[in-house]
Amino acid sequence: MKYTVQNQRTVFHDHYKMLKASVSYDTFDGDTIETERLAFHRGDSVAIVLAEKETESILLTKQFRYPTTLHEEGWILEIPAGSLEENEAPEECIIREVEEETGYHISAAEKIMDFYTSPGASSERLHLYYAEVSESDQKSDGGGQEDENEDIELVKLPIADIAGGIPSTIIDAKSIIGLQWLLQKKK
Repeated sequence: MKYTVQNQRTVFHDHYKMLKASVSYDTFDGDTIETERLAFHRGDSVAIVLAEKETESILLTKQFRYPTTLHEEGWILEIPAGSLEENEAPEECIIREVEEETGYHISAAEKIMDFYTSPGASSERLHLYYAEVSESDQKSDGGGQEDENEDIELVKLPIADIAGGIPSTIIDAKSIIGLQWLLQKKK
């Protein structure tokens, strides 16, 4: 099966981009569909399931997310995450994001998987990692980058609290995927 993308153009560009293109693609019954499609293009990102050994806890972040206010949610719990900068390797980005958001230093992380966050609308591919830290690995308070208007609170969730399932207070997909992976790994 084949597809073509033509006349791709930027129709909106602020912090993120919206692209529009003419596409044609083969159907499963041998026909061809020709249409226009939009793609929210925000670049790739990283996220990490970060376990603190001494406290047997997962380190989460709590921060304000404007899009969730459309469903009357403001601050949500998430695993640490962030956007890749231009020409930055995911392995470098996750180390930087862990330090910026949590204050912990990691030197490496185990790759879990890559996945698309919302393939019908967004080009974003997320690189998901796992690492263990010790309390002594916390080198600063974290809290995010002031110049990016971040205000992040570190939250420790005991792993025992997720043994029976992901708490309903965690409503972020990447966090649910990461914590489900952890539950399977711990079996």
